[in-house]
Amino acid sequence: QQQADVTVEDLADGLERRSGLAGLSGTSGDMRDVLAGVDAGDPDARLAYDVWLHRLRAGVAAMAAAMGGIDALAFTGGIGEHVARARADACAGLAFLGLAVDDAANAATTADGVIGGAVVVVTAREDLQVATEVRAVLR
Repeated sequence: QQQADVTVEDLADGLERRSGLAGLSGTSGDMRDVLAGVDAGDPDARLAYDVWLHRLRAGVAAMAAAMGGIDALAFTGGIGEHVARARADACAGLAFLGLAVDDAANAATTADGVIGGAVVVVTAREDLQVATEVRAVLR
C-alpha cells in the first residue's frame, strides 16, 4: 500500500474482481464470455482459457501423483456441469492418466452422467451443503 499508493479497497477490488479470468481476458471472469472471445480470435481470451486449462490440468495431475493414480475425475459446479468444451479440453491434456471423454456423451450431458470411462459430471448441490452447515451451527 505504501509503495504503490494503493488503498486496501482498491487492492481488494483488484483481487476479487479484476484478476483471474477477468484480468487475463480483459473482459470477464465468466467462462462463456472467455470462450466467446476465443471463438472470435481474441488473443487475451485465448491466453485466459489456456492458463485456466493449464492450472486445472496441473492441479489434477499433482493430486493424481500424490495419490499414486486416479480412479475417476468428476466435473461439477458451473463450468464443470455446463461447459462440455472445457471438460473435453481438460481431459485431452490428461490422457496420460487414462482419462478420455466420449464426445457424444460429453455434448449430451449437463448433469449426473458418465462422459468417459472414468470421467463423470456430478450436479453440485451447494444448497444442501449450506443447509448442513447451518444446521450444525444451530445445534
